[in-house]
Amino acid sequence: MAILHPDYSNLDYDDLAQKIGLKVKHMPILISSFLEDAQPICIQLNAAIDANDYETIRRVAHSLKGSSGNMRFNDIYEMAKEMEFAARECNTSFEYAQYLDAISTAIDTIKI
Repeated sequence: MAILHPDYSNLDYDDLAQKIGLKVKHMPILISSFLEDAQPICIQLNAAIDANDYETIRRVAHSLKGSSGNMRFNDIYEMAKEMEFAARECNTSFEYAQYLDAISTAIDTIKI
């Protein structure tokens, strides 16, 4: 899969709430929680990538995959999944840092 460059700056809260099965009024709380969790996850991923710690990359990418999937941030989900699977195989040629950069940039587009 190619590195994606999603832009979530124009989230449709009504559509997102319907997909998740919640009320629109809960969306700012969920998105805020996602953003609060995403920052330390990206920091952990960066440190693990720098250390070539494939087990931590796998574990943390799995966590990001789950939370982004729950929020229907599908492109972040797909990139986290690719990172997780590559780390599971200890794939030394995978572009972990580039994927993390794309994920971080995508997360930065999410506004409450």
